[in-house]
Amino acid sequence: MKRSQNRLIPWVIGATALLFAGWLLQQLAAALTPFAVAAVLAYVLNPAMRCLAGKGLPRPLAAGLLTLAGMAATIALLLVVAPMLFKQTQGLIDRLPVLADFAQGRVLPWLRTEFAIHLELDAAGWKRVLAANAGALKGALSAVALRATQSGFMLAGLLFNLLLLPVLLFYFLQDGPRMAATLATLVPRRWAGEVESLAGELDRVLGEFLRGQLSVMLIMALIFASSLALLGLESGIAIGVVAGLLVFIPYLGTFLGFALAGLAAALQFDSAGDVLLVLGVFGAGQLLESFLITPWLVGERIGLSPVAVIFSLLAFGQLLGFAGLLLALPMAAATLVICRFLARAYFNTRFYQRKIRNRHQNPV
Repeated sequence: MKRSQNRLIPWVIGATALLFAGWLLQQLAAALTPFAVAAVLAYVLNPAMRCLAGKGLPRPLAAGLLTLAGMAATIALLLVVAPMLFKQTQGLIDRLPVLADFAQGRVLPWLRTEFAIHLELDAAGWKRVLAANAGALKGALSAVALRATQSGFMLAGLLFNLLLLPVLLFYFLQDGPRMAATLATLVPRRWAGEVESLAGELDRVLGEFLRGQLSVMLIMALIFASSLALLGLESGIAIGVVAGLLVFIPYLGTFLGFALAGLAAALQFDSAGDVLLVLGVFGAGQLLESFLITPWLVGERIGLSPVAVIFSLLAFGQLLGFAGLLLALPMAAATLVICRFLARAYFNTRFYQRKIRNRHQNPV
């Protein structure tokens, strides 16, 4: 009895330590955000880091080059997308009165013809209201932007995190192997082989997920932006890039792009066919992303079937809310790896492998 109790002590201590670590992480979530983001970015860039180091480049120099490249790409994206989004938002506000004409002349007759739904809209009144308040809307947009830049405490915190992020990324890239080796020394020697095997499998699955998801984001941004630009949508490039980069949040990128592009098309085009073509880009894009691109680049390699993907999104979304949707697939893949590891360990136990003794056989 005493021996069994002694065996339970390490498990109780480990469970208590895990619970305390989870509580501490929750309390320090805001402070740890830049560290977590830098760690994820370093993990994504680790193959490039290994490639540069393998070619004889010193690790500090390789880490510096990758950090500068990441900063340059981020700044270029912000310089292109942010002004475009601001300009297109103001342009949409200017064209809001046209929406009333579109609804009165096209949407309401279509509803009456196809569904026998009779609605009345005072288009002239709505146009007067929108025209009178368009300037106020644009002024409010500018005021919000100005207020955000003048909010000292919030701006200081944001700037500090933005400045801290490349520094952390550099050190994670440079010292990643040493950090991993330090963590490995904390593992009891009798479990070192099993933990190393589990960590290697987790690294493989999560690495494939992150790099595959990044590829999906870039491909979908290119597809959406180029398709909308070819259709002549004035705000198409900005909407397409944003929608494509947000596909890592399930269905949010497509839904947001569908709504923004549909509104922009309704305000710009006179033909309902042109509006339907714009909306069709996101319908076709969602099908392409769900059934071809993501399964090809992500799904098969992390070992999750379509049913498992749907269940993971529902389960983790219910448990963790918005964060659960973001983390559903990597957490599900990691859970699958851990369950396989535990199953292999269970199948190797004497409890599982011990055969049923014949009742009529005398015990030896």
